[in-house]
Amino acid sequence: MRRATGIAWAILAVLVYFAPSASAQTSPATLDITARITPTAARPEPVRQFMFYILTKSYADIAKEVEGGDVIPPRDEFIEGLKVSKELKIWLKAHETLDLTIPEMDKMLTPDDILHTPEFLAAYQQANSGGVTSGMPKPKFKEADKTEHPEKYEKDKQAYYAALKKFIQANPSTVSGVELELDAVNPQKKWVLITSNQKRRVQKLAPEIAQTKYLAAKVETDLEGHAFIRELAPGNYWISSLNLDANVGDARVRWDVPVAIQAGQAFRIELTNLNAADTMAAATP
Repeated sequence: MRRATGIAWAILAVLVYFAPSASAQTSPATLDITARITPTAARPEPVRQFMFYILTKSYADIAKEVEGGDVIPPRDEFIEGLKVSKELKIWLKAHETLDLTIPEMDKMLTPDDILHTPEFLAAYQQANSGGVTSGMPKPKFKEADKTEHPEKYEKDKQAYYAALKKFIQANPSTVSGVELELDAVNPQKKWVLITSNQKRRVQKLAPEIAQTKYLAAKVETDLEGHAFIRELAPGNYWISSLNLDANVGDARVRWDVPVAIQAGQAFRIELTNLNAADTMAAATP
């Protein structure tokens, strides 16, 4: 019995000796960063005196998180809130565009669209006013007849619509240029303002959230584009430039690079064009 007990204690002693200690499992690591950018037709150059942020969450995901809390109205809800005719709202919901001033607008409009949407009819009439379009039918009904002689008003109105529809079908070129008369009622301007304002809010708030909620460390590169962090706790991180561009020559890039830091190890990473997002290319339509 004593022999068995002795053997058990011996095995336990060996296990304890070879098992990694708790301090080894949680001992800090180091992160060695080198940042270089290669401009067009040039050699790589160091990213000098540039601040990098070590985050516990991807900056792209942080921006999405902020954007998710600053929701713009859905497209149909936005259209419903416009101060335009109900006919134009129906047309907008049935078509992908919100921009009524695009050059292709004349190809998107049917004669019925023009006749039954007040904004399109007014734009078509204005585009062909001043006698520039020969043979174009003219309305014989008057607004005063709408209450005084409603039957005559409706009859003359329908006769005008029928004649105008035939004219548009026979002369499709008369629809060209109608987009120039739609600027005043163009929803695109308001939609661009809503989305651009949201983008500015996200661009302002996301870096603040990243630094207050997800920041593990930050470090600035030296004149050789090198930065070193000591005593970084083991874990998964992202090396980020937040919403700031690093510029060298004609190159403008941002980083959001994941790294897995293990206890007690020295992790080296090189940041280059290859693991960066090209903000010049992203801005090109």
